[in-house]
Amino acid sequence: MGNDLKILDCTLRDGGYINNWNWGYRKARDIINTLVKAKVDIVEVGFLRNTEGYDPDITVCNTIEELNRLLPDDCGNTMFSGMAMRSNYDINKLSPYSGTGIEMIRITAHDYDIAEGMDFAREVKAKGYKLSINPINIMGYSDKQLLWIIDQVNEICPYQFSIVDTFGSMKRRDLDRIVSIVDHNLDRSVRLALHLHENMSLSFSLAQKFLDKHLNRSITVDGSLMGMGRIPGNLPIELIADYVNEYFDKNYDIDFMLDAIQDHISPLKGETEWGYTPAYFLSARFNLHRNYAEYYLNKGDLTHRDIDCILSRIERKKATAFDAEYADSLYKAFMNNIIDDTEDRNALRQELQGKNILLIAPGATIARCKEDILRYIENEAPVVIGVNFIPTDYKCDYVFFSNSKRFSKIEGTDCRIIATSNLVSDRFDYQINYNRLSGAFEHGCNSLLMLLVLLKDMQVKSVSAAGADGYVRGGVNYFSSELRTYTEHGHNFNVQVAKAVRNMGMKVNYITPSAYDLNED
Repeated sequence: MGNDLKILDCTLRDGGYINNWNWGYRKARDIINTLVKAKVDIVEVGFLRNTEGYDPDITVCNTIEELNRLLPDDCGNTMFSGMAMRSNYDINKLSPYSGTGIEMIRITAHDYDIAEGMDFAREVKAKGYKLSINPINIMGYSDKQLLWIIDQVNEICPYQFSIVDTFGSMKRRDLDRIVSIVDHNLDRSVRLALHLHENMSLSFSLAQKFLDKHLNRSITVDGSLMGMGRIPGNLPIELIADYVNEYFDKNYDIDFMLDAIQDHISPLKGETEWGYTPAYFLSARFNLHRNYAEYYLNKGDLTHRDIDCILSRIERKKATAFDAEYADSLYKAFMNNIIDDTEDRNALRQELQGKNILLIAPGATIARCKEDILRYIENEAPVVIGVNFIPTDYKCDYVFFSNSKRFSKIEGTDCRIIATSNLVSDRFDYQINYNRLSGAFEHGCNSLLMLLVLLKDMQVKSVSAAGADGYVRGGVNYFSSELRTYTEHGHNFNVQVAKAVRNMGMKVNYITPSAYDLNED
């Protein structure tokens, strides 16, 4: 059995989702060299894609010759592979196999173009390469559809066929079922491979289960250094290498893998985390493209319970390929819990009309500028409203919540609560239709803008703001780490918020430094 088992490292290809494949030419070569010294059987050096020009630092290339430049002079017994997707690579760019360099091409296709993917695979094989067929999201196929795929694969007779758990939704019983179908129907000469993801922290367990079946055929298991890969990541190759060393009489050199991790991978994990997170478990639970989870996480105003609810509503025909417009429509439908807010609006208007308002948002400046804020409150005696949090150093008359994640954290308050209709609770003093406040900003919902829309309708006298610092990429500008949420927003987003404030005709006096204050223009 030992001679029929191989492990494949896909760090430079799958791990490239973390750093946009910008490894640097020397670093990529060093990683490959180290994996060769570790005696890894197959190393995947990158993607073949339709790209503009050639950048030696990036492991996404137009031609096989460009990828081959990364290979070491001494390749040991390691085979090298590249990956190409039917929908984004022109097969005419692929030169016939020359007898050296990258020997195997792994091809992928979605469920909606799997037939074309098989034609693509035939062309790759005709050019003389060892062919691996890797259908995306094997969990999305019925048994009947899977048997059709296997029939096509048997006709093509590739070097390898891969079971790819694209969305990380596979459990042990799923593995048993799919491996049984494939093993019983796949031509015995075709190697069977397994590619797993970490959505449910099951990759190492499932890989062991796969190996322990002792299938009467050649097999391959994919992994990457430290599990690096498109979030939430892959099977860590060093773990599965250690397992097969112990139980399958192999001799991979784990120390070299650990060297590569220490030198090249660990520093990247300090910049971008990958690994298990609940949101990606939820996408796996519904066997959905992971971008749906990412999309709702980046909204920043949803709890995991909210994300679970929205993901459960995604139609199966939309599950495989991410549709941003569709995802946004579900988000808006979830948030727009339409209520009759006439009574609450009238009551709030009576209380706020003609008043000076101070908004306190959770930016870091409310700690740095505390004395200035307290002095302003003492001198001006404004109505104080907290924005999506309850300040501990300032007494608020009201607090406005549009963010269910923030609201779920509060335990109690003496101030009156104004909430948007997407939140559900019996603790609100006033509840306002979410969709009546969310239209002021075409780039998504922003709690400050929503509250300003409401205050304009309440006909207040003036609005000042403290702690409305603006967004910093990474979401690190909050006064408290408990309020921190990751965001991709930065300077351009701040400019758009400032313009939205200006366009609604609201004059805001920022009494602490704010990226929204564009008066210098």
